[in-house]
Amino acid sequence: MDTGTHTVMGVALGGLATLDPAVQQDPMLFNAVFVGTMIGSQAPDLDTVLKLRNNAVYIRNHRGITHSIPAILLWGIGLSGGIFAFYPQVDFFHLWLWTFLAVILHVFVDVFNAYGTQAYRPFTRRWVAYGFINTFDPYIFLLHVVGIVAWLLGANPGYTFLILYFVIILYYLKRYFDKRQMVKEIENYYTNVEQIVTSPTIRHNIWRIAITTRDHFYVGRAENGHIEIIDQFYRKPLPDIPIMNKAIQDDNLDAFLSFSPVYRWEIDEFDDYTEVRFIDLRYRSKGRYPFVAVVTLDDDHNILSSYTGWIFSEEKLQKKLDAVPT
Repeated sequence: MDTGTHTVMGVALGGLATLDPAVQQDPMLFNAVFVGTMIGSQAPDLDTVLKLRNNAVYIRNHRGITHSIPAILLWGIGLSGGIFAFYPQVDFFHLWLWTFLAVILHVFVDVFNAYGTQAYRPFTRRWVAYGFINTFDPYIFLLHVVGIVAWLLGANPGYTFLILYFVIILYYLKRYFDKRQMVKEIENYYTNVEQIVTSPTIRHNIWRIAITTRDHFYVGRAENGHIEIIDQFYRKPLPDIPIMNKAIQDDNLDAFLSFSPVYRWEIDEFDDYTEVRFIDLRYRSKGRYPFVAVVTLDDDHNILSSYTGWIFSEEKLQKKLDAVPT
């Protein structure tokens, strides 16, 4: 989820902690727990700082090891231990418990959007992305805001957020069944379906869909349950040729391939260079596929420049390639 949603979830979990008798009876413990839920709700996204290095490092690592099972355990112990140093008189177990729950909730909600996480590491590096909740879901965010406002106006925070999370669980179930119905319709229509990737949009009734069959990629859109196929591409295996073999060694393209499950590729030759472009098919927006990886090479197959990331115009992409040599 986005930073704003994780923040309001941290507040909500702090409010929910007031149902714990130990927290309820000790104002100092409540303060420590609230600090723990706020920091714990953000901690796994500390890897966002990797973006300061470059997009390839960020794409390869964001929501990776910091969202893994060992990291969740370490976040819980490390954060609560650090907070305990400032509140040595409080009950450490309850401080750890609520801080740990905040970290778990962060990672748990992240697996339901299309970006996903590597939450099952170290058992597998597979990206877990169930794809039925948008990275920013206005309904989830606004429900939290309503709960926080109610708390500020004097409502009991524990029961308020308990009811709120019951409603959110029902919402998650509805979204899950919405996705399952779409998948069922697609599988009934197409043969040899290998993969269906759903990407919910910020609008509740609109979804992006990328379908992989044995021979084709289909890119579609679902609105109010009606599925429309917009683009269709033949599946082409990567050619075993020198220019492609060299291009896939590039860090930017390698990061793209480690993250993107559904993509097509193309090779374009120009007077002074050859361009190898990989295009993620999950995020079609306004007629474009903005998440790409591009490598340019000279006639001797030396890499001239490369880039991976979100690009919404060809002009900006070319500026990135000119500004970021390999």
